[in-house]
Amino acid sequence: MNWEKELYMSEQEQPLDRLVEGYSNTSIFRTIGFIGDSLSSGEFESRNEEGKPGYHDYYDYSWGQYIARKNGLKAYNFSKGGMQAKAYMEKFAEENGFWDPALACQAYVLALGVNDVVNAGMEIGSVADIDPEDWRSNKPTFVGYYAQIIARIKAEIQPEAKFFLMTMMRHDESAERDEKRRKHAEALYDLAAHFENTYVIDLYRYGPVYSEAYEKAYSLYGHLNPMGYVLTAKMVDSYIDYIIRKNPEDFCRVPFIGKGLK
Repeated sequence: MNWEKELYMSEQEQPLDRLVEGYSNTSIFRTIGFIGDSLSSGEFESRNEEGKPGYHDYYDYSWGQYIARKNGLKAYNFSKGGMQAKAYMEKFAEENGFWDPALACQAYVLALGVNDVVNAGMEIGSVADIDPEDWRSNKPTFVGYYAQIIARIKAEIQPEAKFFLMTMMRHDESAERDEKRRKHAEALYDLAAHFENTYVIDLYRYGPVYSEAYEKAYSLYGHLNPMGYVLTAKMVDSYIDYIIRKNPEDFCRVPFIGKGLK
């Protein structure tokens, strides 16, 4: 056994150089909340006899639940197909009781943006849109609404929680739409620098390209197929594992989150 190689991270290792098998360091969290849209909800797209599409959120197939089952933790799907950061803050979370302190988690993965920025063309904005005194007064941009989610959880639910902000993958489609994904990723890095205990899962840079070959193997119509959700679970789980191994000092007190202990 090469203990140096197995136990310690090399300076050359990149986030997805190895997809972890078995328990990962993600399992140090006993509760994780997954805030997102259709892909966070295990959504499958169907067709009826006339070819009309149907959309079905099967949460047990979501990549968050795969991560939970693999690591023996509790996962909450704070998500729905088509979700946007604006809708989450203005209506969805409140209507579904997601601000209930009983649902507080040690960590949250936020996977929002495609419906806001790429599909609806919402202004991305910047961290300058965040009101330093009152998160309710953030400017109505994607960053403004997205930051409200983090700020409210920190203020009212779980101040010590860890946050993982998930980018979109690159697509080999129009340059204009992919440029939106790139700018979205840049905005998430700015948000991670703005908030404490916040990290980026950068699948835009380190994940596979959503190509014709990828679509054939891992998609069903306009969403993922079952294997696509498993692959996404492996990537997100491995990326969180990488972040924890790279920053062990940030995570050694995870069991004390919400306990009032140091």
